[in-house]
Amino acid sequence: MKNINCCLILMGCVCDVLFPRPTLADDAPNDPRRPAAIRVQEVPVSTDEMWNSMRQYQEIRSAFFAGWSPTDQGILIGTRFGNASQLHRVLQPGGRREQVTFFEEPVGGRFLPQSPDGSLMLVMSRGGDENGQIYRMNGTTRQVERLTDGSSRNLLGPVHRDGKHLAYSSNQRNGRDTDIYTMDLASTPVASRMVWKSTGEYWNPHDLSPDGARLLMLRYVSINESYPALLDLATGQKTPLPLPPQAARDQRISYGDLSFSPDGQQVYLTCDAQSEFHQLARVDLQTGTYTWLSTDIPWDIEAVEVEPETGQVAFTSNEHGYSRLYRLLKDRPEPVELPAGLISGLEFSPDGQHLGFTLTGDNLPGDVYSLELATGKTTRWTFSELGGLNPQSFIRPTRIEFPTFDERQIPAFYYRPPTASKQEPAAVVIQIHGGPESQFRPSFSSTTQYYVDKLGLAVLAPNVRGSAGYGKTYLRLDNGPLRENSVRDIGGLLDWIAKQPELDASRVAVTGGSYGGFMVLSSLTHYPDRIRAGVDVVGIANFITFLEKTSPYRQDLRRAEYGDERDPEMRKIFERINPTANVSKIRSALLVAHGENDPRVPFFEGQQIASHVRQSGRPVWTVYASNEGHGFSKRDNRDYLSIVTAMFLQQHLQKK
Repeated sequence: MKNINCCLILMGCVCDVLFPRPTLADDAPNDPRRPAAIRVQEVPVSTDEMWNSMRQYQEIRSAFFAGWSPTDQGILIGTRFGNASQLHRVLQPGGRREQVTFFEEPVGGRFLPQSPDGSLMLVMSRGGDENGQIYRMNGTTRQVERLTDGSSRNLLGPVHRDGKHLAYSSNQRNGRDTDIYTMDLASTPVASRMVWKSTGEYWNPHDLSPDGARLLMLRYVSINESYPALLDLATGQKTPLPLPPQAARDQRISYGDLSFSPDGQQVYLTCDAQSEFHQLARVDLQTGTYTWLSTDIPWDIEAVEVEPETGQVAFTSNEHGYSRLYRLLKDRPEPVELPAGLISGLEFSPDGQHLGFTLTGDNLPGDVYSLELATGKTTRWTFSELGGLNPQSFIRPTRIEFPTFDERQIPAFYYRPPTASKQEPAAVVIQIHGGPESQFRPSFSSTTQYYVDKLGLAVLAPNVRGSAGYGKTYLRLDNGPLRENSVRDIGGLLDWIAKQPELDASRVAVTGGSYGGFMVLSSLTHYPDRIRAGVDVVGIANFITFLEKTSPYRQDLRRAEYGDERDPEMRKIFERINPTANVSKIRSALLVAHGENDPRVPFFEGQQIASHVRQSGRPVWTVYASNEGHGFSKRDNRDYLSIVTAMFLQQHLQKK
């Protein structure tokens, strides 16, 4: 695990006897369960029945792997027992969790290699602003020292195996450009030095060479285009990595993970130079020779981890949205059999004998596991709480495909409630992922399980055109002026729903966050008579104002995907397709939720769509949080929004 990039983001048909219809109260002044940081409008007071119904699902926890201890055989994990996810130590499989951080904000981190006292490197922002600060926590005294300026955006990159040096990226120079720095942890005080000054480009550090003299870094343009390079830390000279022999000079190539070999003479990387998908290659830095290592796997290779002494390689692939773990043995990928789900956080133990990781099942929350390399034995370290629920009741999704307007088949995951039948067809919630260069993957969701099991709702999660995971051609099908074609895919899904006897096409809601919020709003303008309700969480309402107001360091990255609002022709397209320009077409019920500190999709986006829809005479439930950013990460806020959303769906998806 060379980089820490924690992302903590949130994101029915129920009879009135079970959940009595609540009384409307503007701003819910008498709702004792509403957190102090949240203000609402047109939201009903929540009911005891709804809170009691959802309580067990809200008590479900998960754990993620954050690294191996340098002083013993224990591990570091992240999990939530209070209001925000914190770090804990676990000394043995199934052992107790010893909490080591106690902050009001979610925190990520890792052990400092070679640290005799088990010191930690931490990353934490404030109120969802994503201006992450880097800290060092003394393993003995637990004293915390901030190592960055306290206001800029800093991302912790690779920490050298000696535990004395690290690299990180920061926009501290001007708030827009992302430069690369190194940090000398052995100096007093800790000293930072800029090693690469960006000129309107977005660079990220990936790995430090074994001798600490060179840095692997990547210039990110878009998900379709990136440029790896080698930086000499003494001279500041940047050398592009050699291109694959098959690649044309003007070919746009997307690179993923980058790691040095133990001798520093080779680099393991993933790229799509000769395939629709990211393939794993080993590059000889002297000759420029590429050795392709995963050509028999017709899927994206994702995380790659290299053991720093023995050179053992482990990696994961994304196959139909599920992760698969492989070990590289004599340059041949050997799969490791694990339950279906998502795998993340790969890291070899200090002795090189074990591989740690997080496994999130499609029907079980995430927990931490390790693989004994010599025997292939898998050990489960954590056993997260299920709120007293029977895990056998959790629904596993089915992979489906549905045809869309151009006869293309669109992949989706279908959570079918056990009560759905031709005689009692179920109402439907369509969950649309964000990104747009993201992918719905079958990771466990307690909210989805609640909808399906308790509310009897069917949940469909499509990966419309433009989603990652299905090849670079599919990924580019919604770029720029093609944006609305992804919305037309939702029309294809509505057609598919209408043909399923166990589903009620007259009772459909759409939900989504970030870009998924735009998809929700746009779906409401395209299919107002086919969708009863929409839930927009931190969504884009107007591409022009979004691009003008998003954080400066993100503007050019987003223009590469959506189009440049400064271009007159693209601006005309935005003016035509913006949900704010089509408010008069919305006839569905709407819920808008937004964090006031959102650095990605500014809070203004939520405010303006809610205002426009209200001015058109339609009701809008709004939930705004003053201590959140791009999503709701604190438990009290997230639980309240979950309850409000469930009440919203209950009210608008019931039979008429």
